[in-house]
Amino acid sequence: MLLLFDIDGTLLLKAAGEHREALHDAVREVYGVDVPDAEVPVAGRTDRAIVRSILELAGLDGARIDADADAWVAAACAAYAKRCPEDLRRTLAPGAIAALEELRAEGHELSLVTGNLEPIARLKLDRAGLGGFFPAGQGGFGSDREDRGALPGLARERAGGRPRAGTAVIGDTPLDIACARADGVHCVAVATGPYPAAELTGADVVVAGLGELAGALARLG
Repeated sequence: MLLLFDIDGTLLLKAAGEHREALHDAVREVYGVDVPDAEVPVAGRTDRAIVRSILELAGLDGARIDADADAWVAAACAAYAKRCPEDLRRTLAPGAIAALEELRAEGHELSLVTGNLEPIARLKLDRAGLGGFFPAGQGGFGSDREDRGALPGLARERAGGRPRAGTAVIGDTPLDIACARADGVHCVAVATGPYPAAELTGADVVVAGLGELAGALARLG
């Protein structure tokens, strides 16, 4: 199968602090506004969608946001490159490396569907020791589309037009499930992030951790 992994809350835990600050750095640099104190939902959303919410709270309209969106992406990636810790292996979800090795050995194709901007996602995974599992030129990222629901289809296209029936999104939030449903692919939810298993029931299968993924895939119809 083509397996499309989320990153934060799925493969990595508590690795988002520097990422969040980099997005805020770029908001201040490019748009010249302060980040509002109000909480903006982030779990499962793309970086572009998160920042649009921040900027709307700051009073900017859609035309102003869109005009400098590309400049913001570049600034955010540069800011994260400065802030990212040299070693993120401490943030690996339990069993992440063993699970990816097992899935790859079974012949599954490993890819990504994440709300992270691609350069941020790649750097984060490299410094956590997972970069080698996910080849360049594959996956779907928050830098590709603001709408997370568009990313599984893009990732399937980049993998050579893989069929929906042979594709699964693996993530930890209801929005991961929703993006799988938007493209008509399978979804395995892992209760490793902020949502308990009881709130992930829209997935085909829900597991407690990454070590259960191989068995879960065998249960997909």
